[in-house]
Amino acid sequence: MTSPLRHSEISHPTTLTPGVVPGWPYGQLDVDDLRARGWRPTAFREFVLKVHQRCNLACDYCYVYELADQTWRDRPALMSRDTWLAAARRIAEHAERHRLARVGVVLHGGEPLLAGTDRLVRLADEVRVATPTGCEVTVGMQTNGVMLDQSTLDRLVRAGISIGVSVDGAAESHDRHRRFRDGRGSHAAVDRALALLNEPPYRSSFAGLLCTVDPESDPVECYEALLGHSPPSIDVLLPHANWANPPPRPPGRCSTPYADWLIAVFDRWYGAPRQETRIRLFEEVMQLLLGGSSRSEQVGLWTILVSSRGRSVRPHSATTAWRARSIRSAARATTHTATGPVRASAVRPSTALTCKSSSGTCAAGWPTTSPDSKPGAADDRRTHDRRP
Repeated sequence: MTSPLRHSEISHPTTLTPGVVPGWPYGQLDVDDLRARGWRPTAFREFVLKVHQRCNLACDYCYVYELADQTWRDRPALMSRDTWLAAARRIAEHAERHRLARVGVVLHGGEPLLAGTDRLVRLADEVRVATPTGCEVTVGMQTNGVMLDQSTLDRLVRAGISIGVSVDGAAESHDRHRRFRDGRGSHAAVDRALALLNEPPYRSSFAGLLCTVDPESDPVECYEALLGHSPPSIDVLLPHANWANPPPRPPGRCSTPYADWLIAVFDRWYGAPRQETRIRLFEEVMQLLLGGSSRSEQVGLWTILVSSRGRSVRPHSATTAWRARSIRSAARATTHTATGPVRASAVRPSTALTCKSSSGTCAAGWPTTSPDSKPGAADDRRTHDRRP
């Protein structure tokens, strides 16, 4: 089948003018025409549940909590059981409609462990129960690792929840950014957690590491420090930024510090005499270059993100870049009001779902809070349970 939209048909504006609709995607992406020409949307297969919207670290590069995006203030700290049950029902409907053999659910935050291990285990169990027979549900968690201990790992492993940990290489690089609110570095606590994860009872639940690119660090040294934790996989994340708020560039460096950092890591990874681990970003880019599809939010469309309030929202990378608006207005702005279930977001120019309903559910079926259940001042506290 030929490509539904040729590259030559797409205009790429270099600037975005307020009040002017850009040619791509709105001026040229005609969903009805695409369907008539044989295109079909790819079903979402991963669902990120923001089970806790606060955290116990104050990472200085965090766009959501430490920089421009302050929408967390309007969201409940904790995802309610009613919300995750409603999300489970929608995931089940979506899986059945698209005859999916597998879906993934990621417990996220903030810091998900602030929700409590019992709560996370119950959520995972109830999502699995809701999913139709024949569809496998994999449940994972992305954590900063600070709260991981033996008793927590025992519960998570028994519940079949895999664990990804965020760590930025060696201690010096990690502690430069990933700190507690009082300024202490978190690397020692994360290092202890990773040592536990590598012990035989827990190793099978170790999903991998997530590292944020820091051009001030030595890329090969950072990569080899990550390898020291024997991760089954690594993903590297560019700092969230946009044209209005670009990522920091170290003074005196070349004009492409992030590209150069990634290239150095790629060369070290790809040039190794044997495969030491997987690096998701590189593998997904290679998959796309070979004509396949990507399962990474960074270079593809695969994930639905559900906030603690139950609203389906843009991933942070999309929110920060959306039309280069202020982050607060961008997070609330939506391209359309979805009139159907999850699949609606797969056939629109944006992945956002507008949630408006007097009944307490959004048009797409995700639960929302009613006007009288707006989070109060207690959810706006700037304490240990706030940041990722």
